[in-house]
Amino acid sequence: MDPLVPCGKDRYISINELMLHLKTYNLYYEGQNLQLRHREEEGEFIVEGLLNISWGLRRPIRLQMQDDNQRIRPPPSSSSWHSGCNLGAHGSVVKPSTLPDIQITDVDAMTDAEGPESGADVNDLKSQPEETPQLMRTRSDVGVRRRGNFRTPSEQRRIKRHRFSINGHFYNHKTSVFTPAYGSVTNVRINSTMTTPQVLKLLLNKFKIENSAEEFALYIVHTSGEKQKLKTTDYPLIARILQGPCEQVSKVFLMEKDQVEEVTYDVAQYIKFEMPVLKSFIQKLKEEEDREVKKLMHKYTHLRGMIEQRLEEISESPATI
Repeated sequence: MDPLVPCGKDRYISINELMLHLKTYNLYYEGQNLQLRHREEEGEFIVEGLLNISWGLRRPIRLQMQDDNQRIRPPPSSSSWHSGCNLGAHGSVVKPSTLPDIQITDVDAMTDAEGPESGADVNDLKSQPEETPQLMRTRSDVGVRRRGNFRTPSEQRRIKRHRFSINGHFYNHKTSVFTPAYGSVTNVRINSTMTTPQVLKLLLNKFKIENSAEEFALYIVHTSGEKQKLKTTDYPLIARILQGPCEQVSKVFLMEKDQVEEVTYDVAQYIKFEMPVLKSFIQKLKEEEDREVKKLMHKYTHLRGMIEQRLEEISESPATI
């Protein structure tokens, strides 16, 4: 019997079938860092890699003030710090609230582009047919350093543990609450054994977001308008593989639980139509309903007449002994 891989509560898929989907997925992303790997660990089949998640929030989110409660030492002079950083009243670093152009790049590559040690933690994505805003990984508030200083390996590891930025947004007291651009994309490295709540917590921790994971949900949104909410027992990476790799067909969105309703495939077929077309549909349905009502009324009116006539005949006939 072919081994099975769980893809939700009481739902399974055979490894052979999953491998066919995985092969198609990796062919689509050939040469990109979105390709997935698979392995077996203690008899369990595991797929791992990056999952693209689009921001679909309608309400602001809150960012944590600092990373890992680390202290920030005030610099000898403001001119020795990275341009764009200012000190607050208590020595905390205040980043500008202006959002830079959205792109995919690593902060080390931005500041040390000419140095041999500048490596990106997240590889650049290959251009896609449809341009979508991307989230870039940047330095956290406590990750600033003097321009020109050479990073040691320990410093590089420490910075990698710090927060990422969302569309170039850094925390400061004035802009700690904001809404990410709708449709902008980030990604997280997960595996096929991680459930929806685990992926949500990982994503929020990546950006040091204070909001509870209970406020959000993951949805698979199709271009047709269909919206399918991933259950807490679902495995987002498996769901993405089964949906196919093309994000022009479907995307994984992070949305508020109480702001989004699921849309079935049947309903989604009518969402894309213009209002005049929908009104014509309604008019035709109403006409069809009227015709059916008239048929039923005619049928039962005739039946009622026959019954009344029969009753009259019975009442007029002489009583039989």
